[in-house]
Amino acid sequence: MPAIADDSGLCVPVLGNAPGIYSARYAGEHGNDSKNNAKLIADLQPIRDAQANEPIKGLFVCVLAMVRHADDPLPIIAQGLWQGEILETAHGDGGFGYDPLFWLPELQASAASLSAADKNHISHRGQAIQQLLAQLPL
Repeated sequence: MPAIADDSGLCVPVLGNAPGIYSARYAGEHGNDSKNNAKLIADLQPIRDAQANEPIKGLFVCVLAMVRHADDPLPIIAQGLWQGEILETAHGDGGFGYDPLFWLPELQASAASLSAADKNHISHRGQAIQQLLAQLPL
């Protein structure tokens, strides 16, 4: 049977791309969004203080790997990158994880304030799934 694996995370270059692969457990407890967001805000505060109102860049990264069967010698790999900025305070009521802190300047909205359909269309996961689908034989 075919299988797809997904690993996604938020990378903040000024933090050496942290939280990265540790995004879900950045604050030490797996899946605690409020603690992860609070740690990210706290870790960025000294940088914000030193940069004087310069936006802090961030990007969500998604990598998908698909095998067509258990002995598949060449998995299909797809990657999506979603560029944005990291906010100092949460904005929006939707989404999960770091969505309330992920600002999209071109939309003047956080990821947490987008509809699920809009987010799925432009997000890192949406991009990766489109890449994956484009690589599948018809």
